[in-house]
Formats: sequence, structure tokens, C-alpha cells
Amino acid sequence: MKWRLIVCVFVVVFALVWFYDTPRWRSLASRLMNDAAALMNRNSKNSDSAAAPRAQAAAERVKPMLSAELVARGLHWGDQVFLRAFKEEGQLELFVQDRVSKRFVLFRTYQIAKQSGELGPKQREGDGQVPEGFYFAGRSAMKPDSTYHLAINCGYPNTYDRAHQRTGSFIMIHGNTVSIGCLAMTDEKIEEIYSLCDAALAGRQDYFRIHLFPFRMTEARLAQAADDPWLDFWKNLKQGYDHFETHGIPPEVEVKNQKYEFSLVESEQEAP
Repeated sequence: MKWRLIVCVFVVVFALVWFYDTPRWRSLASRLMNDAAALMNRNSKNSDSAAAPRAQAAAERVKPMLSAELVARGLHWGDQVFLRAFKEEGQLELFVQDRVSKRFVLFRTYQIAKQSGELGPKQREGDGQVPEGFYFAGRSAMKPDSTYHLAINCGYPNTYDRAHQRTGSFIMIHGNTVSIGCLAMTDEKIEEIYSLCDAALAGRQDYFRIHLFPFRMTEARLAQAADDPWLDFWKNLKQGYDHFETHGIPPEVEVKNQKYEFSLVESEQEAP
């Protein structure tokens, strides 16, 4: 309700200035706009403060165990992360970067509790499909106030999706066991995933990559899809899959001529 009121204030102020462009009206408009902006900022802070304790409590629960396991493997809490999921196998992998080799090491493999749709990419809003492709998530993608406990926005649609006129939004990796186009992981698992990603973002990582595949992109499995209408698309995805398998570092991803192109990342963390 407050947000609707704020929007109305902006509309009214714009109308007043448009029809009565005088110093007096501009002064009044400025005061109204400042008051509305202050209210928006206050509401945003209140929302963040209400949501943050949930993520903080989750981190406090999982950090002791995860930190011990990380140290035992020569890794650290707050190291850079990378997520990779396979729809057919129903698995989500979480990798952590080794500080010495710079390669990403598989730290956890989680079973996906619930997903919807079939093999093949998401094409339109409401089709119930889980996307396939190469995505990334920054601080704004973290949703500590999710209806599904905690959530991470995958970043769909990306540049490739938009180039192919694909629609849809709010595709998440989240808690609970209910999903329509998202990856539901259960509350227990999302607390680990979210906390590790959040710690990485609080450290040196500006964003982390999320790769979503229909299945493990082996030559044998791709050969089974020889007659599938998505074969060419999947071959393109396999190039990115193979790049990571070879180098141990998620590739830099670009879209040219409506296809993905891959190259070595020039630095540890460069802008997408």
C-alpha cells in the first residue's frame, strides 16, 4: 500500500510541474520528491533489516561445519564459488576456488528436491521450464526474504535468451520442495548453498556463475539426442561445459550471432 502511495506522489508531482512550471511549483515538487524518496529508502532498509536475520541465522547454523570441511580440503570460508546444475540427473554442484591453483574444486553435490518441465530451454513466461544456459548472480540476486526460505535469482533471461526472444523472470534456486520453473533444494540445503555464495560475495567475488545444463554433456549422452530438435543448442552448451572440464575455471561467455562463445577469463574476477 505504501508503495502505491509513493508512486501516486511521483505521478502527481510530475503532473503539477508539467502544467504549472513555475518556481513555486518546482520548489513544492522538489520537497515532495525528496519526502517520497526518503520514504522509499526507509521502507527498503526496513525490508532488508527484517530479512537479513534469516540469512544470518542460517549462516550461523552451517558455518562451523562447512568451515571445518573447507579447511580440511585446503579451502576457506568466503572463497569464490561456482554453481552447476544438471536437470536430467537432478543435481546441483557447488564448486569452490582453490587459492593456489585458481581451479574450482567440487565441494558439494546436492540432489534437487523438485523441478518442473522437460529437457530443453525455457522459452516463455509460464511454460514451467527450467532454463538451460550460462548465467551469473551478484549481490542483488540474493533473496534473504524469499517466500521459499532463501533464494538466489539465476539471472534468466540472459543476453542469449533475449536474442532468441525468450521471456520469463524470477527463476530461482530456493528452499522448500515446490517449484515451477525453479530449482527447489529444501530449506536445509539452500542454507548451505546460500551461505557459501553470500560469503563469497562478501569477500572478493563480485558475482558468481551459474551454469544450467539439460544433462551431463558427455559425447555418449549427446549421441543419444541425435534426433532431438535441441541438438544444435545443446552442442553449443557442450562447448562451455567442455571448457570448464578442461580448465577448471568457468569460461568468459559472450553471445555472437545468436550463439554462445567461450574464452579464458583474463583475470580472477572481471565484469560480465
